[in-house]
Amino acid sequence: MEKKHYICPKCNNGVFESDQFQATGGNFAKMFDIQNKKFITISCKRCGYTELYKGETLMVGTF
Repeated sequence: MEKKHYICPKCNNGVFESDQFQATGGNFAKMFDIQNKKFITISCKRCGYTELYKGETLMVGTF
């Protein structure tokens, strides 16, 4: 992900942290516990406001 200067839309703070998580999508993926959705988060360190961005879709199981 390209680094850009982030300003929180809620409190105008410029200090943030980024992270990512994976989730299941659809009944088939849930039934077999396949985490096939990836998201990137940007969170304001002052107020905690968080934005989600879609990442690359992966086919990763949690076997």
